[in-house]
Amino acid sequence: MRHQQNRQHLDAPAGSKLLNIIELPPVDISGLVDPDAKVVTRLAVMMREARPSIRYAISAMEHRPTIFIVDLFGTEAFEIADEFDMPKYVFATTAAWFVALCSYCQRLDKEMYHEFVRIGVEFSLSDGVLVNTWEDLERTSLKALRDHEIFRSVFKVPVYPVGPLRRSVEPGGSRSELLEWLNMQPSESVIYISFGSGGTMSAEQINELAWGLELSQQRFVWVARPPIEGKTDGSFFTAGNSPDGTPDYLPNGFLTRTRNVGVVVPLWAPQVEILSHPSVGGFLSHCGWNSILESIVSGVPMIAWPLYSEQKMNATLLTEELGMAVRPKVLPTKKVVGREEIEKMVRTVMEYKEGKGMREKVRELKYSGERAVSKGGSSYNSLGGLIKECEMKHRWHKAKVNNPLVPEVVGHDVPSEIIAPT
Repeated sequence: MRHQQNRQHLDAPAGSKLLNIIELPPVDISGLVDPDAKVVTRLAVMMREARPSIRYAISAMEHRPTIFIVDLFGTEAFEIADEFDMPKYVFATTAAWFVALCSYCQRLDKEMYHEFVRIGVEFSLSDGVLVNTWEDLERTSLKALRDHEIFRSVFKVPVYPVGPLRRSVEPGGSRSELLEWLNMQPSESVIYISFGSGGTMSAEQINELAWGLELSQQRFVWVARPPIEGKTDGSFFTAGNSPDGTPDYLPNGFLTRTRNVGVVVPLWAPQVEILSHPSVGGFLSHCGWNSILESIVSGVPMIAWPLYSEQKMNATLLTEELGMAVRPKVLPTKKVVGREEIEKMVRTVMEYKEGKGMREKVRELKYSGERAVSKGGSSYNSLGGLIKECEMKHRWHKAKVNNPLVPEVVGHDVPSEIIAPT
């Protein structure tokens, strides 16, 4: 479902003018990983097996690209960039602290960190790392990556904060019954609940969440998925319904009792449009980085409910450093969060004085992010510096082709005197 929605956005008229989209054939990894392998492992193996298709796609292009950019799981494809003499960069769609963690993992010689160790090592094989963050949001982590002695010994390339980047709300907005329902709600009165495209919970936890929402007496939009026991990053399956249409994994009669205040959406909802809506005043989230940025850009405080991967550290950033979220006393992956605690967290964000303070802090971050991507802002200047570096590298490569006596360059800086246009 999420893939289909993303493809629709890429195929939209605005996107088709900017991007030449090449679909690669799917890879079969069923014989390479265990069925219960972690998501990180599966993604890493998929990208590893896709390298021949990537190489062929580039070689078949009439006009080959001059820059090669991959995400965290594509760093093993740097060899392809080298074959085509392209500068290579990593675009980390995570927090800057996670980039620092991956870089530091190479000092931890433990098997469980294998993929993160590999990614951290391969960061320094790139010409730079782009991060979807900005200076004011993660000043400490960015400073550490640039200046800390230990990090500089393992992270030897420039870091470019270029965020906040998120899909924009289309002019005029999409039309749906859900958005029409939001139009009828008071300002900042609705809490939005979603656990990302893959987050799942146990039946007991879903039951407690439903009762907590009902007890809070707050308006809500809940993207609900059936339970999967023992997995927080599970896939989806279908389930039956009770007579009033309530899915059998929700409390009996839940939809009837909450029909005047809440909407339950199966599997997927247009998150950017929902968070941008003026009636939405809170977000209960799994703390994926994209969701966090979408919430900040919309000025919406959060309830941090981490499930897997780096989300636990993201939750710590939100609550302890940025002060824009509350979280359960015990990690939801360790213990079922009870309905009374859920009710209190929802009321805290939506009603209590503490929630007003969080709302003020997230609005400050929103304006900070807007300044960062505006002309003269930190991310604007960072991206401009990257573009200049890429242009210099491209001119140096052309000069090298035309004159083999042009010296090789050591490191990541190209001397301007070598490539100065005549």
